[in-house]
Amino acid sequence: MSERSEVVAGAGGWPVPAAVLALTAWLLAVLALVAFLGASPALDANQLFFLVDLVGAGVYGTVGGVVLSRRAHPVPIILGLTAIGLGLAAFSYAWTQLAAVRPGLPAVAAIDPLQNTAWIPGTLALFLVVPWLIRDHRLDTVAEMGLTLGVATTVWFFVARTYAETAPVALVAPVVTVGLAAAADVARRWRRGPVAERVGLGWLCLGTAMMALSFVPLALPSSWPWLWVLTPLTHLVVQTFYPAAMLVSILRQRMWGLDLAVSRAVLAGTLTVVLIALYVAVATALARLVPTADSVVAQAVAAGAVAVAVQPARLWLQRRVHDLVYGDGLDPARAVRSLGTRFASADPDELVSELAGGVAAALRLESVTVWRDGDAETIARHGDPTGPAVEVDLIHRGATVGGLTATAPPGESLDARARKSLQELSSVVAAGLVLVQASRDLDAARARLSSVRLEERRVIRRELHDGLGPSLAGIRLGLQGVRNLLASDPGAAGRLLESLQEQLDHQVDGVRSLSRSLFPPILDELGLAAALHELAAQHSRGGFAVEVQAHVPVGVDADASVAAYGIVVEAVSNARRHSGADRCRVEALCTTADSTDRQLIVTVLDAGAGFDAVRAPGVGTRTMRERARELGGTLVIDSTPPHGTRIVARLPLAPS
Repeated sequence: MSERSEVVAGAGGWPVPAAVLALTAWLLAVLALVAFLGASPALDANQLFFLVDLVGAGVYGTVGGVVLSRRAHPVPIILGLTAIGLGLAAFSYAWTQLAAVRPGLPAVAAIDPLQNTAWIPGTLALFLVVPWLIRDHRLDTVAEMGLTLGVATTVWFFVARTYAETAPVALVAPVVTVGLAAAADVARRWRRGPVAERVGLGWLCLGTAMMALSFVPLALPSSWPWLWVLTPLTHLVVQTFYPAAMLVSILRQRMWGLDLAVSRAVLAGTLTVVLIALYVAVATALARLVPTADSVVAQAVAAGAVAVAVQPARLWLQRRVHDLVYGDGLDPARAVRSLGTRFASADPDELVSELAGGVAAALRLESVTVWRDGDAETIARHGDPTGPAVEVDLIHRGATVGGLTATAPPGESLDARARKSLQELSSVVAAGLVLVQASRDLDAARARLSSVRLEERRVIRRELHDGLGPSLAGIRLGLQGVRNLLASDPGAAGRLLESLQEQLDHQVDGVRSLSRSLFPPILDELGLAAALHELAAQHSRGGFAVEVQAHVPVGVDADASVAAYGIVVEAVSNARRHSGADRCRVEALCTTADSTDRQLIVTVLDAGAGFDAVRAPGVGTRTMRERARELGGTLVIDSTPPHGTRIVARLPLAPS
């Protein structure tokens, strides 16, 4: 069993206990609120603490119940028990206040102590125990020690405050110290812990420290001015922030597969807090401003304010909760802008990986995998898939260029909203994939062009060094001999001059032939067919017959014509030198079946000895392949000794 799987207390949740915890907490909160409204007590610090307990019961009851229904884990159990404790404390206060105006209510003596004790275990466990448990891996030694110390401190505070007369400083100091120690451990994991667990721990560290420090006012003298307001308001602010800090850690780490469940809990709990706070604030303010006002009127006005604020508050909170849970995925336009930022700033080699990570972050996905059409290996992968994948084709300008698969976090599935957003974001990934491929093709084309130029320069150097250079040197020596013979033997000098003139004419023809092989003027003036016929005539004068059949218009694509001519020159030269045959055949034609996919097809065929196509290619063969590849074409050499060699080049033509 892996360390990650050992942390989860069960493979599934506990729906029945979860429902019991949530319903109990809410029932206590509702009963407390009804009793409080019936009592209508005067404003004091206890009412503010009552608001803290009421808010905590609703928030922690909702969050704990929903989470526990999805995953059995100590954290939601503690949240549920905390909610029940806070609900009991709130109900105890409201019940005793109602008993003051309506004597004779039952069980007042038994219920009254709960307002000072029921909240202690859960509230202290929130920041003394829970921070050690919010993780996805096994507890280490430090965490085990901190967890033990947190439980012991919680028990000690409950006993010391309930059954002993303990000085405030001695009572609060251990709680603050252990709470700050828990915050320090969270900060340590945030900085140096497993990378997968660091996200959101900064907020948890801040929330834990705030919870611990919120107990400091309890150790201050009660005679301090405004302390009766400062203490409950501090707890109210912290109790509002801390659940959000916990949920940020859980959501951002996709812990326990609770993305969707917790998002609903956050929305319901936060909406409850806002509406209760609004109700109490309006009712209290109205009672303070108009002391003679009827309590029923104040309650009616407060209820009306809550009713008016329900829908705007829900919409406002829903947008922000969804931003927390789903990131940019709720708004595809924001997600596209986010991907656009990655698009502009990413290195070309890392562009697809950045886009895959951007899609995963925008839609809060477990993994995103991208591959190019026709390739077995993936181009980029963000995260490791563990569940069923959703596949989306990457389409650019109507053509499929690759594919993308995405998996949701464990325990979740991609709903219609996420699938639609994924489909919309796939166009950005497709554009990135095409851009990366174009960049790679451009680099490869530059490399091939450089290689071809280098080979052509080597050919020219070889012709000059091995042909023209030695011949000119011989002619120079011959001219020196003529000079020496002019006085002694004019006839021999004349015969030598005639021989030197023949050699010079031969070299002039060689230079012209080399110039024509690179780019003959006739190719530019009369087209490929005429250039091929001229090439055949040159070889025929040397005793090698070349039969040409060319059906190529004069105005055909110049780049394709130059590449085709270079391929034919090299192929005919190889046939003349190596085939052993005295002739070859050259065919050139343009396909006209599809105007959008026209090709120039060139075939050179000899009936010679052939060669072994498996052996390493020579300079000429590599040059022919590079010429075809530069234009996006293909070149196939079919040779099986002793049946000759066939070379077929297919070169795409630019639209006319």
